[in-house]
Amino acid sequence: MGMVLGSVSQAGDVFLLVGELGSGKTCLTQGIARGLGVEGWARSPTFVLVNVYRGRVPVYHIDLYRLEDTAEVLDLGIEDYLAGDGVCIVEWADKALQVFPKDSLLVKLDTVDENVRRLHLEAAGPRSQALLAHLTEAFHQVPQSRERI
Repeated sequence: MGMVLGSVSQAGDVFLLVGELGSGKTCLTQGIARGLGVEGWARSPTFVLVNVYRGRVPVYHIDLYRLEDTAEVLDLGIEDYLAGDGVCIVEWADKALQVFPKDSLLVKLDTVDENVRRLHLEAAGPRSQALLAHLTEAFHQVPQSRERI
């Protein structure tokens, strides 16, 4: 799913990832980065807060896990990344949802069991709706397993 999203992403796209520890936020980020042409693995920037990767466009991987409030997020200079020339992927985005553009793709990840995740996606603007539509179309063309969908 991440690779599909990354393959159609463009500068200015924002992915807001929300979910408990171990729910797959970094794994989804790796797929998006791979779809954007990033070589190697995207690593969680928990301790450095932001990693920048080279792909078709820059990929800004932001992790808010260690931040306490909106003021700390703003102190990070998040506006520069959001208004930049790349794609922003934000883990633990629920810590400061109000600072992100309305036209972002919100992805909520839930752990069903150790091998299964449930994703809920919300698109609130034209660009994020287009990303969601592309994802929906891509997955309707793939034969689905009847075991778990």
